[in-house]
Amino acid sequence: MVKLPKPLAEYFAAANTDDADRAAACFADDALVHDEGGDYRGRAAIRGWAEEVRRKYRFHAEPIAVEETADRTIVTAHLTGDFPGNPIDLAYRFKLAGSQIVALEIG
Repeated sequence: MVKLPKPLAEYFAAANTDDADRAAACFADDALVHDEGGDYRGRAAIRGWAEEVRRKYRFHAEPIAVEETADRTIVTAHLTGDFPGNPIDLAYRFKLAGSQIVALEIG
């Protein structure tokens, strides 16, 4: 298990549940998520994205590596579950401001 900054540990804990409100609470009010070619700005849109992802896929994301750069924290997570390409390792590129996520790109 890797040691993650607290906001990212909370994000992964929330992402592994069906609680879209908990996942959205990890983000700043005007945060941006980019996933599967779509952009979701603001907590309400991010909540909707988190809910839709859980409707489409059943998965568990286990962080396996973390790399800190000047402006991003990149977490590689191993995903298992019920989705095409299972299992897969994905890069989560986070930008933090204090204790909140202000940007996330998954790829």
